[in-house]
Amino acid sequence: MRDESAALLAWYDRHARVMPWRAAPGSGTRPDPYRIWLSEVMLQQTTVAAVRAYFQRFTTRWPTVADLAAAPDADVMAEWAGLGYYARARNLLKCARAVQTRGGFPEDYEGLLTLPGIGPYTAAAVAAIAYDQPATVVDGNVERVMARLFNVDAPLPAAKPELTALAASLTPQTRPGDYAQAVMDLGATICTPRNPACGICPLRPFCAAQAAGVQASLPRKTPKAEKPTRQGALWLARHPDGRWLVEERPAKGLLGGMIGFPGTGWDSKTALDAPPVQGNWADAGAIRHNFTHFHAELTVLAATTNAPPDHGMFQPINPKSLPTLMRKAFDLASATLLPR
Repeated sequence: MRDESAALLAWYDRHARVMPWRAAPGSGTRPDPYRIWLSEVMLQQTTVAAVRAYFQRFTTRWPTVADLAAAPDADVMAEWAGLGYYARARNLLKCARAVQTRGGFPEDYEGLLTLPGIGPYTAAAVAAIAYDQPATVVDGNVERVMARLFNVDAPLPAAKPELTALAASLTPQTRPGDYAQAVMDLGATICTPRNPACGICPLRPFCAAQAAGVQASLPRKTPKAEKPTRQGALWLARHPDGRWLVEERPAKGLLGGMIGFPGTGWDSKTALDAPPVQGNWADAGAIRHNFTHFHAELTVLAATTNAPPDHGMFQPINPKSLPTLMRKAFDLASATLLPR
């Protein structure tokens, strides 16, 4: 084992973050692959703070992969609402059902890659953390640690293969699962994007960027293109009996498989040329929402009507089960339509 890896594991034994899906270092407890997989899917492009409550609700409601595999799609999508990147939830169900069909999770990287929705990062994380396989786990935290430790000046994303190779060179055969979590913890708590706490870093004696005084400038990144802005509208119709006009969005695409309100302009897959139902429409205001590749600026139009809809259906809704964009629109329309 290299000196850097040994130093990092010793630090992790003392300072590992407590996570509801983790086994404590040195406990001798084998982590549950279902909980590791679920947490890693939830953590993609999402913070630990945001994921904790969702993870607790999911594992309380569906404590095993078999329970999740048997869950109705609508229940899982509703429970996921607000966590974003909804393709993850669809792939979560596909993967759970594939695992249930085959009788359990594969125990190696190559086998895990055969499951729906599992890419190289998630396969490596589950293989290392759940099965203690010497797989190299590389997320944004790991890229940052490697860029600084080895003073890699090339910008991301072009530098990713080099940083992955450097990370692999440090991955030990002994305790690779703890080591993978140690690097991620170090990046999240000490080797942070801004103002890294080099004075208490266990890798300081080995860090080439810190020795050169350039650690705060790494990793370098190629500037991203400015996101375009799409404009449009959402129609929120409320029946006098309290139901709302909604539609189930297409399985593929933005907010796929979720319940939402009819709209126009911002999403060609569900755009309408006219209101979905006759009514006295009022302008309730505007909302803005950021997607991965664009910003959406939408006018919210609201009406109370009992006319038969041309599109969608009236049904009761739980606002908490709506994706964030639709919840923003619901809050605006409710302020316009409901008595205070």
